Amino acid sequence: MAVNVLIVDDSKLARIVAAKALAELQPDWAKVEAGSAAQAHEIIAGTPVDMALIDYNMADKDGLELAGELRAIFPDLPIAIITANIQDEVIARARAIGATFVAKPVTADGLSGFIAGAALRLRSAS
Repeated sequence: MAVNVLIVDDSKLARIVAAKALAELQPDWAKVEAGSAAQAHEIIAGTPVDMALIDYNMADKDGLELAGELRAIFPDLPIAIITANIQDEVIARARAIGATFVAKPVTADGLSGFIAGAALRLRSAS
């Protein structure tokens, strides 16, 4: 099964790090990168996306706001909020919209629980 993972971060380096961690866990999954929330919306308009890794701190819109918008469009989309901003409020807001919290810097170990759960959901949905 082909899986497309949307990685949204306004830092190119952070997108590279997240993509590398993802590739360690699921080397066959395709990665689609967006540098902003607006670019993420452009991508999802034309590309099927199976899950999303979204940075919290971005210039145009915070990641939780974007995650909420994606959740409204795709109620079952596995979403992870990736951030170094480890505050209870941010974690609670992520959980409130059904998103997983993953601390930066993103590593394969840090991402593995989210990826395993998302893969299970994708397999059971197909």
